[in-house]
Amino acid sequence: MRGHEPRSTSSCAACKLLKRRCSPNCIFAPYFRSDEPKKFAKVHKVFGASNVSKILVEVPEEQREDTVNSLAYEAEARLRDPVYGCIGAIALLQRKMIQLQHDLALARACLARYVATPSVIVSSDDHHRVVTGPFDDFPVNSGVSFDSFNQNISFELNQEANMYDFSQIPYI
Repeated sequence: MRGHEPRSTSSCAACKLLKRRCSPNCIFAPYFRSDEPKKFAKVHKVFGASNVSKILVEVPEEQREDTVNSLAYEAEARLRDPVYGCIGAIALLQRKMIQLQHDLALARACLARYVATPSVIVSSDDHHRVVTGPFDDFPVNSGVSFDSFNQNISFELNQEANMYDFSQIPYI
């Protein structure tokens, strides 16, 4: 844990930014080293030094480094997206995951349909051949149009995916 490493004689990033003298028992020093000034600047801009200090005092010492990392991540996200912060990033990733699950389900359905159809025997004049290649001459005229099959599955999956649509909800 960085909190127990020996400190250099220079001020921590927090004390430098706040233009104050860094004391040996500075609560910021173990987590905002002097070589990371932007880390504290972002956290300070979003949360304020006083609030960060209060948070660190309330958190058990063994969890402080994780707390600071979380604050730094949230501050970075909040500066990039002032309205949604990291919730916006989470919602974006969830939408991407739903789209990928949708695409995977479509691919599995197409593959299942292909596997379920028997081998196709193609005849032309006096020649007979059996098509058994993985995707050679995929049978699309077997009663149901392949496009309508895709649309039906796509509709069903989109209905399910709408339950997880976070684009309309500002905060979760």
